[in-house]
Amino acid sequence: MRIDFGSDYMSSQKLAQAITILQRIVEDTGVPRNIRRAASEAIKILQSTTYSNAVRASNAISILEECSQDPNMPLFARTAIWQAISILEQVTD
Repeated sequence: MRIDFGSDYMSSQKLAQAITILQRIVEDTGVPRNIRRAASEAIKILQSTTYSNAVRASNAISILEECSQDPNMPLFARTAIWQAISILEQVTD
């Protein structure tokens, strides 16, 4: 017997996972301020209810990809951002 939670539930779970990862970056004072600001902005987008889950994920990915190119970013933060992007790429409507 297979339980189907629906794509909306799964998308919400993925958004929550990404928010948790990004929250760790925001709270880490060893990460440059501009990167923490970008992570915070991505969290706000993911938490808003204005657009569908997939649109919010896509908007957050755009912000995160741009800041992931920063040469001043610590390696662990870059890896965490890539992990969040990977999770967000799985979000569908």
